[in-house]
Amino acid sequence: MHVDVEKVLTGTRREEAWHLYTTAFEELRYAAVQRHLMHRGEFDEVLADDRVEKYVSLTSDGRLAGLSTFTNDLDAMPLISPDYFAHRWPDRYAERRIWYLGFVAIAADQRRSGVFEALIEKMWRVVRANAGIAALDLCARNESRQLDAAITRTLTALTPDVVATRLDTQAFWSWELPTAS
Repeated sequence: MHVDVEKVLTGTRREEAWHLYTTAFEELRYAAVQRHLMHRGEFDEVLADDRVEKYVSLTSDGRLAGLSTFTNDLDAMPLISPDYFAHRWPDRYAERRIWYLGFVAIAADQRRSGVFEALIEKMWRVVRANAGIAALDLCARNESRQLDAAITRTLTALTPDVVATRLDTQAFWSWELPTAS
């Protein structure tokens, strides 16, 4: 599976990317309390930002099979706190050896095709070559689907001594009055 790295996505490819992104993550709009999807303006900014690499895989007929975003400039990513990473790993943060994977979106007809693994592998090679750290956000929904385990399997095949660590957990609670009978 071939993966290209692009600095900027524009025009038709950006529209195709937006469609892939919203389709791939539609369920998270109602399955997760906290917003996990970027708004269109945020998405366009990320795809136009050359600090964020776009890992792109195409089908044999040129359609977008998979897309991920990846950067070691953590200020470029919405929805995360660069200060967290700077505090936890000050040296690696200062040396820009922490990469954040914003998302991995796979077209529905390309799941189980190896696209996901190819994208993860290509990004991991960058991290490994720089003795760095890779991080991403997984909501409980994706953990229940064992996405963390799938990524760990892929990375372990490439680097047997890789260590996966949960960085943070957030729980949302509610309190309500009982319904009248």
